[in-house]
Amino acid sequence: MTEGNFVDYVKIHAESGNGGKGSVHLHREKYITKGGPDGGDGGRGGHVILRGNENLWTLINFRFKKHFKAGHGEHGSKQRSSGADGADVYLEVPLGTVVKDAETDETLFEITEHGEEKMLVEGGMGGRGNWHFKTSTNQTPRYAQPGIKGLETDAILELKVLADVGLVGFPNAGKSTLLSVITSAKPKIAEYEFTTLKPNLGIVEYRDFQSFVMADIPGIIEGAAEGKGLGHYFLRHIERNATLLFLIPADSKDIGKEYGILLDELRRYNPELIDKERLVAISKSDMLDEELMAEMREELDKDLKGVPYMFISSVAQQGITELKDRLWAMLND
Repeated sequence: MTEGNFVDYVKIHAESGNGGKGSVHLHREKYITKGGPDGGDGGRGGHVILRGNENLWTLINFRFKKHFKAGHGEHGSKQRSSGADGADVYLEVPLGTVVKDAETDETLFEITEHGEEKMLVEGGMGGRGNWHFKTSTNQTPRYAQPGIKGLETDAILELKVLADVGLVGFPNAGKSTLLSVITSAKPKIAEYEFTTLKPNLGIVEYRDFQSFVMADIPGIIEGAAEGKGLGHYFLRHIERNATLLFLIPADSKDIGKEYGILLDELRRYNPELIDKERLVAISKSDMLDEELMAEMREELDKDLKGVPYMFISSVAQQGITELKDRLWAMLND
């Protein structure tokens, strides 16, 4: 999946179908002089329904088509024949899609399971035919109900990536490089900052044909919770990650300080993110010798305050297997 194909925020317009009119009909048949009312009901209007699809990773299907209209219900007819219901419209969305009212920004519902269906706009009810209204004092009613008109709404679809592990770090920390090494994903990699402009997903293959999903979230900077840089826009994707992997390069001036800044941005955006399991990976560790690594461990034991950490190198393939083992243990604890 390329960056250009990753769409995680769209606004759509949806209209449900009108209900069909009930029929006003009096039974006419040879030798039956007063057959009475037999007008059928109108069919209901079509619904607009969202359905979860685990095979989708993005909202790109809504990039160019944003207006959806369900079919109208057909009118009732004689012999109590009901009109056909209007055709429903099903919108396939990836898991983790949050649906909001575009006017009030109120969250309506979210789709988190494969095959889960939620109604966005309900179709209008069909009108009842005149046979419903016959009584002992009104044996030939010559009226029926009209169908109820359908509804329309503007809705916002917002995708929060469902991944087992979310990569958190400053720009150019090596997140994309790690993702390309540990999965089969092909994210854009370059020397400059903010190389990643969209979240990238990859499947990490583990032992015995098991796997888990890792997401590379675009770089966070100090002040991201207030909207600086790209972090504010993409911090919401971290909300759905089960475990957070903080990636800090070994050549950082102060690893403990960088970790504190990242953690503070998450806390300011959503305090619940602090409750997630965390692991710190010191990337680019191939430039360290054993003596320097031992010195850094003494400092990290103090600065990280009990948070587990490990040294890795994506380029030199150092500590990658151990990283997989640690993440798998955390996910299945």
